Amino acid sequence: MVFYFKARQDAGDYTIFMGLDKHENEDLIKYGFPEDIWFHVDKISSAHVYLRLNKGQTFDDISEGLLEDCAQLVKANSIQGNKMNNIDVVYTPWFNLKKTPSMDVGQVGFHNPKMVRTIKVEKRINEIVNRLIKTKVERKPDLKAEKEAISAAERAEKKVQLRDKKRKEELERMEKEKQAEVRSYKNLMVSEKMTSNKQIASANKSLQELEDDFM
Repeated sequence: MVFYFKARQDAGDYTIFMGLDKHENEDLIKYGFPEDIWFHVDKISSAHVYLRLNKGQTFDDISEGLLEDCAQLVKANSIQGNKMNNIDVVYTPWFNLKKTPSMDVGQVGFHNPKMVRTIKVEKRINEIVNRLIKTKVERKPDLKAEKEAISAAERAEKKVQLRDKKRKEELERMEKEKQAEVRSYKNLMVSEKMTSNKQIASANKSLQELEDDFM
């Protein structure tokens, strides 16, 4: 089971989601997307909360309001963290999550610790948490199939883009060859014209010499 939430409207059309338990967390870790940002309460147990950004965005593009929604949701879904004030919530891109065979179910590490950021959450803000809960939708998605479908669509799109690029390059090559041929033809015409003028001048000179001999 995966729970989906809608972020505040003024932040844009963003979906926040989390797994029911550590087993769903494993699937979310395995079948995530490059646009996913992972949130967790630092150093204590909590839900794994994800924010899916738009294509081309990074966690530098997360607005303050959107970040607050995610931080409040992950705090509210930590048994210990929900009762505490001044907790730290860490977040990082999904692709920075590191999973090794020796780790427990739901446990993760980081490939690059420098890509992990921290936000301080002073206290639970019920207004935010309650607003998010009202938007909650429960689904049992086939995460593997969803990722395969999107990956297949992306590959098809890249294939079309590559084909269009090659076609454009071929048209540009043909146009360059055409222009080169035109320039070559013009140079040939100029060369022939110059040769013709020399021949006429030479003929005129010879004729003048003949006339001088007769004189």
